[in-house]
Amino acid sequence: MAGRIVVARKFPPNVVARAKAEFDALVADRVLGMAELFQACRDHKAEAFLFSGGGQGLSAANLPDLPDSVKIAATVSVGFDHIDVAACKAKGLIVTNTPEVLTGCTADTAFTLLLCAARRFGEYFRVMHDQGGWQAMGGAPLGTRVHGKRLGIFGFGRIGQAVADRGRGFGMRILYHDVARKIPEHERGAEYFASFEEMLPHCDFLSLHADFNAKTAKIINARTLALLPKGAVFVNAARGGLVDEDALYAALTSGHLAAAGLDVFQKEPDFDARFAGLANVFLTPHAGSATHETRDAMGFRALDNIAAVLSGRAPIDPLWR
Repeated sequence: MAGRIVVARKFPPNVVARAKAEFDALVADRVLGMAELFQACRDHKAEAFLFSGGGQGLSAANLPDLPDSVKIAATVSVGFDHIDVAACKAKGLIVTNTPEVLTGCTADTAFTLLLCAARRFGEYFRVMHDQGGWQAMGGAPLGTRVHGKRLGIFGFGRIGQAVADRGRGFGMRILYHDVARKIPEHERGAEYFASFEEMLPHCDFLSLHADFNAKTAKIINARTLALLPKGAVFVNAARGGLVDEDALYAALTSGHLAAAGLDVFQKEPDFDARFAGLANVFLTPHAGSATHETRDAMGFRALDNIAAVLSGRAPIDPLWR
């Protein structure tokens, strides 16, 4: 056994099996609240725990209650807005995430949202499944063509670049904004805009792939949405906090935006139910990485980080150094 750990919520069976095989693992059968998690770590004398967002998080307020036996907290996610990294560093708690392994599936999700929103596939699905077929439509509602259009990407890291690859397959012109320009090998012909606002009027489609932080919070708002061309399509498979949802709802109901595809929301697992009532919005429940292969890979990467630290080696994916 490589150490004592707590698995703080239900994870895929292959991840749980590996945790039990390689560690002295206490495995929860539900999502543990943070007070419950810290108590489980105390009872189990745990040196590490496996967790994720969605009701679990580390903050300056709760970290004083964490047992000193815990050396590493490994989140099974690439995003870490549920972790106060500075507070963890001050406490000396190593925290890690799971980059790289979910890039392909998250990009697939984003482009699925783009296609389904633009082509009104949510409406078509409901007509075929719930309303008896196309006779009920009185003529198919028309969507927006995707191929040959301009795709603006906010955040051109691994996932943003993977979405760009998918857009190129549809003959799309790729535009992007990030904090710094990428090297030509990563751009692959994409056009860089140093200003996010200057990029927006050129975007037939806008897809978000940036981190959520103080600078990006609600960067999609009434002012920035107004800069998009009338009839643009908006996609968010990054973080709900990037968007002012009231402003997005107004843009969708006014006709300024043709459609939106949303996988993430401000208050998860809850979401603004107004969007479910809009025919021009395609919704998924934060399912960007939701495949057997990717969820296993994410859990395994978190366990790799724990194994490294508990064996005296450096973490693979540290959130602070």
